[in-house]
Amino acid sequence: MWRNDGDGGFDVRADASYVRQASEASLRRLGVDVIDLYYLHHRSATIPIEETVAAMAELVGHGKVRALGLSNVTAEDLRRAHAVHPVVALQEQWSLLQRGIEQQLLPTVADLGVAVVAHSPTGHGLLHRAPNTADERAMSGLHTALDEIASTHDATAGQVALAWVHHRQRVHGVPVVPIPGTTSVAHLRSNVAAAVLSLSDDQLRRLDSLGVAP
Repeated sequence: MWRNDGDGGFDVRADASYVRQASEASLRRLGVDVIDLYYLHHRSATIPIEETVAAMAELVGHGKVRALGLSNVTAEDLRRAHAVHPVVALQEQWSLLQRGIEQQLLPTVADLGVAVVAHSPTGHGLLHRAPNTADERAMSGLHTALDEIASTHDATAGQVALAWVHHRQRVHGVPVVPIPGTTSVAHLRSNVAAAVLSLSDDQLRRLDSLGVAP
C-alpha cells in the first residue's frame, strides 16, 4: 500500500478504497479466490488504523480473506486494530540481534492471543557466518557461543540462531512462527531441520546473555 509522495519519497496509502483495490489486485496476481492471511504491513500516518482494519474486515466478510495480520505497529495500534476485528498474526523482526519486541509488544500479543511471525530470525543472515566487520566482531562472544552450541548438536550456527527464535514460544508462552530467508533447497532443508533442534535451558540462558538485550 505504498505510493510516491511526489517528492521522491513514499508514504503509505491505507484508506478503505485502496484496501479494496489492493486486495483485488493481489487476488488477480495470485490467481486465487481467497487469501489465507492478509497483512497491513505498514499503517498510515494519516488514516486511522481502525478505518484500514474495518476495510480489511469487510474482505473477510465477503469471503476474500480468511484472517488479518499486522506488521510494523505499536502495542496501541495492535489493540485498536484488534478491537475492530481479531488480528491473528503480528509480523515483526525477532532475533538474537533484535529483541525489542520482547518489551514493546509481547505483553499485548500475549494478552490478545496473537501469534508472532518473526522475520529476519538470523539477523538478516549475520548469524549464519563468521563476523567480518568491526560491528560484527563486537559480537564475537555470541558467534563463539553459536558455534560451540552448534557443534554439540551437529548443526550450524545459523540453525542454532533460528532454533533460539523457535524457543521463544516456550519462554514467552506465545505462538512464534519464524520466517527465515530461503534462497535454495539446501537453505530450506537447513531451516526445516532447525525447527526440531532442542536447546537446553543452559544453552538458552547463554545465548540470552550474549544477544542484544531486549
